[in-house]
Amino acid sequence: MTLTHRMKYLGIFLSLWLVACSEVQNKAVSSAEHASHGTVAAAISTSAELAAVSSLTSGVVVWDLTTQTAKYRLSQQNPTENFISYLAFSPDGQHLLTADDKNLSLWQMRDGKNIGFWSLPTSIVRDIAVSQGGTQLLIAQSDSKVQHITLKTGRRLEFLGHSEKVNTVALSPNGRYALTGGNDLKAYLWDTQTAQILQTFVHPTRVTKVALDQKGTLAFTADSQKQASIWDLTTGKLKQKLELGRGRVFTTARFSDDGRYLVAGSASRRVTVWDVNTGKVVKDWQVSAFPGSKPPSAVVYDAVFMAPDRILTESSSGLAELWEFEP
Repeated sequence: MTLTHRMKYLGIFLSLWLVACSEVQNKAVSSAEHASHGTVAAAISTSAELAAVSSLTSGVVVWDLTTQTAKYRLSQQNPTENFISYLAFSPDGQHLLTADDKNLSLWQMRDGKNIGFWSLPTSIVRDIAVSQGGTQLLIAQSDSKVQHITLKTGRRLEFLGHSEKVNTVALSPNGRYALTGGNDLKAYLWDTQTAQILQTFVHPTRVTKVALDQKGTLAFTADSQKQASIWDLTTGKLKQKLELGRGRVFTTARFSDDGRYLVAGSASRRVTVWDVNTGKVVKDWQVSAFPGSKPPSAVVYDAVFMAPDRILTESSSGLAELWEFEP
C-alpha cells in the first residue's frame, strides 16, 4: 500500500474513532476496544487495514480498521476453548497464520476461509511467520528446530542451527531468508532454500525478539536483559546498539517502510520509537493497562507505522491505540 493510500485510511480511521486528545504526552491520540476482557494475542497488518485479536472466549476476531467493525470470527476449536496465542499476517495482509501450542491454521483474508492446517506432534510452537501471498510458513519450535514450509510443493525444511529452544522468528517478504533467535544466545540469518547460515549475531543472554525490514537490509535482535541491536545485513556489521535504560523483554518490533525508524513494544506496557541512524529514542509511551490489573500492566502484542509520524498498537488490554510523534 502506498503512503497516499495509507494516509487516506488514517483519515477514515481517525474520523471513526472517538478521539481523546490530551496535553499529557504519554496518552494515546485515540483508542478503540477490540476485546472487553482483554486478549492473549494480537497482530496488525503492515498496511494497518486489519487487526486480529485472540481472546479466551471469542476465538480470533479480525477487525477492519478502516470501519472499526468485526470482519471475521475464526476458530481452530470451540471458541470457548480458544488457546490461539500466535498470530501473524503476511506482509501484503492477504493471509493470517494462527497457532496454539500444537496446531497452526492459515486463513485468507478476502473471505475468511481456512486454506491449510498443520500440527506439531512432538514439539511446541514458540513463534510463527508467513511470507508474502501466504506461500511459505516459518515455525519456531521448543525442541531447538525451526520448520520452513513451502505450501505449493509441500516441502518441509528443518533448520538445526540452534542448540536450545527457539523463541522468535522473522521471515523476509519473499520467504527466502529467515532470522531466528533462541535460548542458545544466538540469532541466525539463514537461507530457507539451503538452511545455510549467512550471518550469526551473539548475545550475552537468550534472544527473545528478532525482526527484519521489508527490504532485507536491516535486522533487529534483542535479548532478555539489556542488549538490543540493529544490524546492517549488507555488511553483517553492527549499525546501532539501542538506548534502553532499564532492561526489558521485547514482544514486538518493526521497521518503518523507509528504514528510518524502529518501533518496539514490551511486556511492561512500553512502546518506543528509535532513530535507526543514531540509535536515539525518538518517543516513548505506555499503553493502557489491563482493566483492574494491580500494579497496572499490559503486554504490547504489536505495533505498526500507520503513517510516518503515527504508531498503532494492540495490547493485552484489548485496546487498539493510536500514538503520534514528531519525526
